[in-house]
Amino acid sequence: MLTGLFDTHAHYDARQFDPDREQVLAALPGQGVELVVNPGCDLASSRQASELASRYSFVYAAVGVHPEECGDWQDSDVEELRALAARPKVVAVGEIGLDYYWPENPPRELQKRVFRAQMALARELSLPVIVHDREAHGDSLDVVREFPEVRGVFHCFSGSAEMARELAGLGWMISFTGVLTYKNARKAVEAAQAVPLEHIMIETDSPYMAPVPHRGERNHSGHVELVCRRLAELKGIAPDECSIITQGNGRRFFHIQE
Repeated sequence: MLTGLFDTHAHYDARQFDPDREQVLAALPGQGVELVVNPGCDLASSRQASELASRYSFVYAAVGVHPEECGDWQDSDVEELRALAARPKVVAVGEIGLDYYWPENPPRELQKRVFRAQMALARELSLPVIVHDREAHGDSLDVVREFPEVRGVFHCFSGSAEMARELAGLGWMISFTGVLTYKNARKAVEAAQAVPLEHIMIETDSPYMAPVPHRGERNHSGHVELVCRRLAELKGIAPDECSIITQGNGRRFFHIQE
């Protein structure tokens, strides 16, 4: 078993954990997990993420409104996010971004307006951002370029190797989920191979994206070990070295002290 693992993106506020949330979280340190960041997807889940961080020493929170959840956005929501971001152990603005995959998602112009508003908040607060980008690579990069002072991570990275290199050149991070273990994950593998390890973090996106051999099951942070092992294989290093390096990357990115 690997130790020192940092799952930089997991949603323990999700309803899938309602039956046994406390047991799942309490078990994680015994599975080698040292740190978890739990991003919000709307105001309610951002509050829940902050509350979980207050109860578990190894859990940190991010606050934000996800593009799929921005349909009822009010400009005053920025004020509530600002207040939430001031809570202890809130280390980023997120999960924010663009999602053009589902036709029923909020209109693209609204998504971009909400994304920009939260990027501006992150700039104001000097916080990093956690970006969700699904089928919106060009527009997501365009918004990122509008805010050169902001640093962030494209979580569950699904772009090309060229896009990964561009983000690394901007000082951004990319993060990989269990998708890296899937047989059809050519793009993710190429992206992971294209950028230096110091620009990569690992995550589960729990309860989603479980790695092989758990694909289709409810995911949890203990499975980030499988992502770490696959990344180590792609980088030609030992898995324990990969765990140490990716934990350090995550700590630096989120400004979490040893």
